[in-house]
Amino acid sequence: MSAAKVRSFLGRHALLARRDLGQNFLFDDSLARRLVDLAGVGSADTVIEIGTGLGTLTRALAERAARVVTLEVDAGLVRALRAEAMLPAGVELIHTDVLECDLAALVRAAKPPVRIVANLPYSIAAVVERRLLDLRAALVDWSVMVQREVAERLRAAPGSRDYGSLAILHALTVNVTQAMTLEPRCFYPVPRVRSAFLLVAPLRRPLVGELEFEWVERVARAAFSHRRKTLVNSLRSSALDPPPSSRAIERALERVGAAPGVRAERLTPGQILDLARWLEAEREGAP
Repeated sequence: MSAAKVRSFLGRHALLARRDLGQNFLFDDSLARRLVDLAGVGSADTVIEIGTGLGTLTRALAERAARVVTLEVDAGLVRALRAEAMLPAGVELIHTDVLECDLAALVRAAKPPVRIVANLPYSIAAVVERRLLDLRAALVDWSVMVQREVAERLRAAPGSRDYGSLAILHALTVNVTQAMTLEPRCFYPVPRVRSAFLLVAPLRRPLVGELEFEWVERVARAAFSHRRKTLVNSLRSSALDPPPSSRAIERALERVGAAPGVRAERLTPGQILDLARWLEAEREGAP
């Protein structure tokens, strides 16, 4: 498919690329096949695709996977794809908003091994990526197309501007690899930013346990809730219930090898994890 064919297809159905949905359509079939190669999709896989778009990536996935379930939020696109039979037989097209659907139920219902492939607009990328972390035990991996700024947030190192709770949660549970950078010309309409194709694979031995994950996330989010404050002040003024005392936080920082006046961005994911564990021990009254 070419940009001209994209315009023709949209015109036949009185559709426009919607800015509110972050629609920038991938249209290069050969590039889509390359992305499927990078995603490692195999003949036994069930793939759940988030964001059907024009079906370019969907068709490439269907050439390789045992089954493809694809989710599209735009009702006009769903009607057009069905009207022109744009998707291969056997592909299940579901009109739904990924932010509202029961994605976990779809994964549970799918025949394993299950992979997710997604082309995520900037406005929902971080939210969806966080939801995918909750599904990591049921997935082989997931591959996501995101704006480069989102990719930098997920892979950020301590001390960098983009480092925050999302990077910490990923570092503790998954491995994130940037497999490819895509130029704006790969999409229609042409966006103003570059995109990155990320491969996300659950760690064989995650650093954080399932039962403590929620608490670690709460501490990480609280730690970065006031980036300009010291970690002690951020945690003291956060929504943690009950809020830890300054002394308890200082004791926990001492145990993880951090100074009392440190800011959150200076702690490694491992230190944040240990900090959360010490604060939990303090909260439970452990010695």
